[in-house]
Amino acid sequence: MKIVLDDKIPYVSGPLQLLREALAARGETLEAVALGGSAIDAAVVRDADILLVRTRTRCDAALLEHSRVRLVVTATIGYDHLDTSWLDAAGIAWTNCPGCNATSVAQYVVACLTVLEQERGLCLADATVGVVGVGHVGKAVVAALHAAGVGRVLLNDPPRAEAEGCAAFVSLAELLAASDVVTLHTPLTLHGRHATYHLIGSEALRLLPRRDGGVVLVNAARGGVVDETALLRAMDAGTVGAAVIDTWEGEPAINGELLRRAFIATPHIAGYSADGKANATRMSFEAVAGYLGLQVAFDVQPPAQTNAYGTAASSGIAVAPTTAPAATLPRPGSILWHYDPRHDSTLLKRDASGFEWQRGHYPLRREA
Repeated sequence: MKIVLDDKIPYVSGPLQLLREALAARGETLEAVALGGSAIDAAVVRDADILLVRTRTRCDAALLEHSRVRLVVTATIGYDHLDTSWLDAAGIAWTNCPGCNATSVAQYVVACLTVLEQERGLCLADATVGVVGVGHVGKAVVAALHAAGVGRVLLNDPPRAEAEGCAAFVSLAELLAASDVVTLHTPLTLHGRHATYHLIGSEALRLLPRRDGGVVLVNAARGGVVDETALLRAMDAGTVGAAVIDTWEGEPAINGELLRRAFIATPHIAGYSADGKANATRMSFEAVAGYLGLQVAFDVQPPAQTNAYGTAASSGIAVAPTTAPAATLPRPGSILWHYDPRHDSTLLKRDASGFEWQRGHYPLRREA
């Protein structure tokens, strides 16, 4: 049995050993080859049986048509990098890791709003926050917003509203017109009645209320959900007063103007807590074991966080927050102690060409 896996999937040594032992018990061996996501090509996977990837490996006919791969697992919630129609037609099983980093993304959103509260005067207790996309991630974000004391939370999710007939959901137009903060958590879909490509474009942005300071827009979904050119125009007009951008069109070659003007700009790491990564690794190996008919209990635990996020001790790179006053580090145990997004934003604004390096060398970040 041969597995090819992305070398940025962490904490794999224990699960690989358990898988080897389980296969050995029935007389089989396991070969594992770990490579960078962009280095996984057709030659590499030709004699592989199973492929474990992240978002930087496009899994389609060009990669897999002449291989013996029978299972593709992506250690991510999103799977728009998988050509699922082709995989289904080719008889190649595939799965993602739904919900694996939902709590991590929720932590990211609340941390960013906490910084906005400290530096821009956003009052969470008085704010209306609109959540667009209320799946695994959106649900976690909603729970975190309530726990943070947000005054009012609006929900938009047309597929769920249709399936559940629930009055808790509002239309996108209603949400945009009433929100102080809009935070996006949809998948990226190009076709169908509820396609999300450029969901937030010129027409949607015109629906935002005109208020002092403008609306806060958070994109921690997928880059293509937002039309970045239209967003920049809305920022020029003052309808969007602060943009928090974690996911970008054209990653890793991102929009330099939006990078410069975003209040917080990060390299697609909202879901990069150690807890989220551990969940994804566990779920990925559970999928592999299930496919192989093996009964294996995987327990994947990340190390403890002992220093405030972004300090030299936690990350190896000491970076002062960009706009915070010269003050002491956040109180141990507080959300900004566990995760201060200004650290990641400073690094990306300093060196946009380091987008992939920053993702691949991400410091330890725990959810609690």
